[in-house]
Amino acid sequence: MKGTSTEPGIAEETAHAAGPGPITAEHRELLDQVLDKWSLLILDRLCERPRRFNELRRAIPVVTQKSLTAALRRLERNGMVERVVVSSRPVAVEYRIAPLGKTLQGLIEALLRWSTDNMADVERARARFDGERDGEV
Repeated sequence: MKGTSTEPGIAEETAHAAGPGPITAEHRELLDQVLDKWSLLILDRLCERPRRFNELRRAIPVVTQKSLTAALRRLERNGMVERVVVSSRPVAVEYRIAPLGKTLQGLIEALLRWSTDNMADVERARARFDGERDGEV
């Protein structure tokens, strides 16, 4: 079988073991849009439950209306979020996590857990770096 070794100590080579490949412009664009300042918070809140626009604004009080609108549009365009018109009086719009967006839930939770677990180390590294920079002036 091509790419597979039967010799002891030699790992079997597979496409998966080789990694995802190079980071292309398309990868960077998608990751920038999914991991931007507001998208992680929006996705995290929508994984909890569907929300109307103003509910999202209250759940993320530091986001502006313009930034929230832009982030929701990017997430909807990328298939992460669904915009659903709710038939009520007055007509309302609800945002829901799409099946594709739901696949990010574990990754988002892992990133948040990592940041919580490592925040003290990051703060120490920042203080050390800033202290070294202040000494260069």
